Formats: sequence, structure tokens, C-alpha cells
Amino acid sequence: MAVPVITVDGPSGAGKGTVCLILARRLGFHYLDSGALYRALAVAAARHQVGVDNIPALAVLAAHMDVSFAMEPSDAEPLVMLEGETVTRQVRGEEAGRQASRVAAIPEVRAALLRRQRAFARAPGLVADGRDMGTVVFPDAQLKIFLTASSEERARRRHKQLIEKGETATLAELIEAVNERDERDRSREIAPLCPAADALRLDSTGQTIDEVVAAILAAAKERLAL
Repeated sequence: MAVPVITVDGPSGAGKGTVCLILARRLGFHYLDSGALYRALAVAAARHQVGVDNIPALAVLAAHMDVSFAMEPSDAEPLVMLEGETVTRQVRGEEAGRQASRVAAIPEVRAALLRRQRAFARAPGLVADGRDMGTVVFPDAQLKIFLTASSEERARRRHKQLIEKGETATLAELIEAVNERDERDRSREIAPLCPAADALRLDSTGQTIDEVVAAILAAAKERLAL
């Protein structure tokens, strides 16, 4: 019997991470934050002085980097471990996000990480968060969600997160960064950001996390017979 897989794709700041973490905990499923893999690769590349234009070296690093996740019930988000060191803060930073968007556009990097991502699909099930989970990584997933929100809403959410972490950024800068990243993700040749043909589309603008989670759980009960 196939392992149940729920994919949640969408642009940065749509609320995928929070929603997926709640879903995984409520369903008792494993959780894959695919974006964190690319962000961890960006951190590893900087650590090992591998330029983002050095495609062969990046591909080797992607295939062999020592990265893992630890999801504890009390944590707001999974810990990201790189080479035995906690790098959650660096991985969630703005610079890692910018560099991750660049390395994610490299076909050789995406191919190197594809098998690692698919290995997360283990019993009793998986909730996968990303941009191409339902279109490329898990095209046969039983439930596919495409979660989005307006660029202004997503920038406001990011601004709030940064302020809470003691970091600074203007809302105007973040709106510009969100729009630039969306354009890069949509226009890349390999695995561009787009909803799967059979995805359920949800707009989280003006909705609470609980409302979004409830909508997905209702769909999961129907399609996965939970």
C-alpha cells in the first residue's frame, strides 16, 4: 500500500511551513521542509566557500551534505542540523533565502536533492512543504494543495517574523524581495512554481492558520480516508 502523502506547494510567505507542521503533528505524519534543504545547501556552500556559480561543486555538496531535521513537540519549527551543528537561525535568515532561490534554479542541484526528498515518504505518512512537491517530487501524492496569499500579506508576515527575531527590514524592501523571488521561482526552466493540475488551491490572505488547516484536514479526510 502506498504511503499517504500530502503536498503543500506555494510561494514564500504563504504560510506553508506553519500549516504543514501543524498538519504533520495532528496526523502523526513525517514532515519534509524542502525549502530548508535548499537553504541548508546555501549555508553549507558559504561555509565551504563554494560559489553559487560553481555548479559541479554545488551538485556534489547537495548530494553529500550532512543535514538532518529534529522535530520536537515543543518546538515552533524543526531544528535544522548541518554537519552536527544547529543552523536553524542561519537557514531561516534572509540571505539564506536569497541564495536558496538561486541554487534551486540549477538543474544539477535539484536532481541531486530529488532522491533525498523522496526518501522522506515513510509510514505512516508524509506532509511535504515546498514549491514543486506536487508537480515533480511527489506527482502521485493523494492530496495536493497549492497555498498562496497576496505579496503584501506575505511581506507583512515576514516583517513580523524578522521583528520578533530582532532583525530589521522595511516593509517596502520585503514586498520587493517577495515579488522578485516569485518571479525567479515562476520563470525558472526546471520545476517552476505552479500548481499541479489536480491541486486544491487555497488563498490564505485574511485567513487564520486554523482556518487553512481545517480546510486541508477536511480534504485529507475525504481523499485519504483518514
